[in-house]
Amino acid sequence: MSAALRLWGAFRRLWGVIALLLGWQVAVEWSGVNSIVMPGPLGALRDIVAAPGLYLAATGQTLWLAAAGLVLGMALGTGMAVLTWLSRLLGGLLTPLGLVFASVPVVALIPVLARLFGYDTRTVLAIVSIISFFPSFVFTGSGLRALPPGSDDLFRVLGASRWARLRLLAGPAALPDWTVALRLAGANAILAAMLAEFLMGSGGLGEIFHAARADLDMNRALGASAIATVVSVLCFLGASRLEQAARRRWG
Repeated sequence: MSAALRLWGAFRRLWGVIALLLGWQVAVEWSGVNSIVMPGPLGALRDIVAAPGLYLAATGQTLWLAAAGLVLGMALGTGMAVLTWLSRLLGGLLTPLGLVFASVPVVALIPVLARLFGYDTRTVLAIVSIISFFPSFVFTGSGLRALPPGSDDLFRVLGASRWARLRLLAGPAALPDWTVALRLAGANAILAAMLAEFLMGSGGLGEIFHAARADLDMNRALGASAIATVVSVLCFLGASRLEQAARRRWG
């Protein structure tokens, strides 16, 4: 009974997606167009089932690069946000640099990054790190300054050092906002890694998509895109659970 209830709950949450996919497949079958023009979900699913090893290896590489870039970007963004909180001088120096750097389109940075790191996975890692840096820097900095009214004055009166205020007050207060940054960056990290792999030709789901597009194998291209989308959504949902837990504990 519990399994049936769980299936019903999953259907209630996903019925819109299921209806969209069914409508898509029906439209493809009814129109009779070639899969090169409009591939269907079933064609992509059949290709995934026919070559599971190919997709599994590519997904593993993309997921690894996305996770590594996410950790690096979140660490850099969090570190810079903490430095700007600790020092007004550093805040005046680092905040404009961070905003200017983040405002540059990543696609425009790819040729520069490729010259610096080479046309391989190092450039992919750098791109994902840049994508993950900005949400972490902005939301962590905002959370560090969004303290409960009067709490900072109380810590000052009690003689707490700036490091103590960071550890006991500002840091816990910033955790809910930090998890928001993780939710946003985590979902985008997968797609950013796939985009970089597509442009670099460095393996992973992006290279599968690139090769499939060149061969006009739209079912395989759709399969790679579908896997990247599913993984991205799962990352978003996992980070959302973490955000809810952080808000219950520190919000």
